[in-house]
Amino acid sequence: MILTIAWREFRSLFLSPLAWVILAVVQLILAFMFLGHIEQYLIWQSRLLGMDDAPGLTEIIVAPLFGNAAIVLLLIVPLITMRLVSEERRNRTLSLLFSAPISMTEIVLGKYLGILLFLLLVLCMIALMPLSLHLGGGIDLGLFASGLLGLGLLLAGFAAIGLYMSTLTQHPTVAAISSFGALLLFWILDWSGEGTAGNGSVLAYLSLLNHYEPFLRGIFDSADAIFHLLFIATFLVLSIRHLDADRMGV
Repeated sequence: MILTIAWREFRSLFLSPLAWVILAVVQLILAFMFLGHIEQYLIWQSRLLGMDDAPGLTEIIVAPLFGNAAIVLLLIVPLITMRLVSEERRNRTLSLLFSAPISMTEIVLGKYLGILLFLLLVLCMIALMPLSLHLGGGIDLGLFASGLLGLGLLLAGFAAIGLYMSTLTQHPTVAAISSFGALLLFWILDWSGEGTAGNGSVLAYLSLLNHYEPFLRGIFDSADAIFHLLFIATFLVLSIRHLDADRMGV
């Protein structure tokens, strides 16, 4: 049943122009940034040849591309997730889901996997740009894989927050703005703790950015991966509990 709901959500995204526009806009913006990084690399190439420990093609082009992709998708993912539950609530079809012989866990995981399928498509389109460099000059595949994994985990966390915010309201616009605010908060959470002890270290640990940057440097730390997985699980559980409470109130 989870896969059925997931496929339904994935297909419904493409029934409106929103998904097509998002794919086009994301690819256009990131392609422009990608070409900009290539141009910068060509400008620096003569200097890099004279350096002993010069950064390579992957450090100068691929890692910044994945960093830029995270910022762009932080803005885009709330637009994708805003309708997941809020539109069901607004159209009064949520009660039909509540009355169906399926659990809230299946509903939430189905909707979440549907969004992940779409984000996986976005991720593959982004990955094709650096892979095109591998055909010509070669890139560090280890650093590329690390950055791609980090971006995938980050997007999964974005989707989990977006899904939870969508369960709280019947207005998709409110869900989108709330999701963006929450994502931005978790992105810059440690800024307010700079230069302080105690609370600063806690805020730094909860910052999504701090657990994403090591992947961009080619460092795979299981603690960072576990943080992302726990982050995702937390917001999925919150979504399930909130819908369960709504079902009890129906």
